[in-house]
Amino acid sequence: MTAMAFAGLGPLSGIAHADALTKAQRDKLSPDEILALMKKGNKRFYSGKREDRNVLAQQRAVAKGQYPAAVLLTCIDSRAPAETILDLRIGDIFNARVAGNVENPDILGSMEFVCKLAGSKVVLVMGHTACGAIKGAIDNAELGNLTGLLAKIKPAVAATTYTGERTSKNYAFVDAVAQKNVEITVADIRKDSPVLAQMESNGDIKIAGAMYNLETGVVDFLTG
Repeated sequence: MTAMAFAGLGPLSGIAHADALTKAQRDKLSPDEILALMKKGNKRFYSGKREDRNVLAQQRAVAKGQYPAAVLLTCIDSRAPAETILDLRIGDIFNARVAGNVENPDILGSMEFVCKLAGSKVVLVMGHTACGAIKGAIDNAELGNLTGLLAKIKPAVAATTYTGERTSKNYAFVDAVAQKNVEITVADIRKDSPVLAQMESNGDIKIAGAMYNLETGVVDFLTG
């Protein structure tokens, strides 16, 4: 979220080359404006126009305080680092990562902390194409604690409407399940966290979903 990203956003249009979000800047942003900044950042990423930033300056700027605008729930896949594909800086977002971007009580508690107490205004669940966790759930894979994690994804497999081959070898089906998994996770966050649901109802935050395409680099924002 650089000065270029802020351009045209009303009260923040005068910001120039900031190394990190300040509390005042973050507090002036609406949830929709934050989502718009993410979309612009992703466009810079997939068009090869990422901002040239001083990472050490970012590190120093946030060392004594942080004011992230959003919390992301993303997959641990090494090919889908949220800060990179959304062209964000150190300190712009909180990022919870777990295989298959599923929610659980610990993640919900973290989200409640960052939104209710730390001031973040967007909860974004981001899945991605060709997801290994989704394939594992489709295949009914079993391995230690992974078995329980994949069980959280299986409702998305059952809920996905698809007329073609319903196997992990069919990437179109895998991606359809991945998107359904994002949609279910967004709904589950609202259901399982009255704190976040109430904040969204009040207009304080927005809970949204997105899918990242590993081939194109494009993030498709499903809601918001």
